[in-house]
Amino acid sequence: MANRVLLTAISLLLLGVGCTSNEPADPVADGVLSVGTDATYPPFEMVNPATGNPEGFDIDMITEVCRVHNWKPDFLVTPFDGIVPGLIGHKYDVIVSAMTITPERAAVVDFSTPYYTAGQTIAVPLDDTVITSVEDLVGKRVGVQLGTTGQLMAKRMTGLQVFSYENIGAAFLDMRNGNLDAVLNDYPTTQAYISRHGDAKTVGKLLSTEQYGIAVRRADDSLLALINAALDTLHSNGTLDSLHMKWFGVPYKKPDTAIRPEQL
Repeated sequence: MANRVLLTAISLLLLGVGCTSNEPADPVADGVLSVGTDATYPPFEMVNPATGNPEGFDIDMITEVCRVHNWKPDFLVTPFDGIVPGLIGHKYDVIVSAMTITPERAAVVDFSTPYYTAGQTIAVPLDDTVITSVEDLVGKRVGVQLGTTGQLMAKRMTGLQVFSYENIGAAFLDMRNGNLDAVLNDYPTTQAYISRHGDAKTVGKLLSTEQYGIAVRRADDSLLALINAALDTLHSNGTLDSLHMKWFGVPYKKPDTAIRPEQL
């Protein structure tokens, strides 16, 4: 009899009898979501000099994503040109850093549904009258940030002198000091710089249409699904609109569709 009872117990365990829930385990097992970010890209992410903590639209957004799932975000500031290798190397769980979804990145990481639409723009000194379009950059000194789509675009152009910086603020500073003729960078961050400093202007039309996504490792399907579900919630309940008004001063516009990387 004792053996029969033991065998019955083992069978029940193997069959999963007695389980109280069929829900998958939370992929953020300890309740802390580690977030890699390059906090040099206002108003998306930057370090508050008074507190030493990162802040910005992206920081608030991922904090709200965590709130939906009762997680706590833990931010790790890292240079943008090494941010994808850091994710793959398990230094953090996700990347939230105004990261454009590109075929090259999508080949090694997975992205959430897009949460922001941007594009590349040209900034020049306020008193410049020579550069009015992308064609005028030939032979000019152009600053970009390492590892960004702005750097990739500039390097594909013919005849540019491209200078790469660890953060975009350093490129704008060099332009202010007369060492660059132009800066090629994402439009929202460029506009944020101009509104604060007033010593530059944008010229020409947007050179691209890009969408930002939250990056996870390729195997983290359950984490990605929870992040996408949280983004849907933040879209529908107005949270993203409130955050956009806070950091940009204008209403938020949800990306119309999820552009596949091969379409970019």
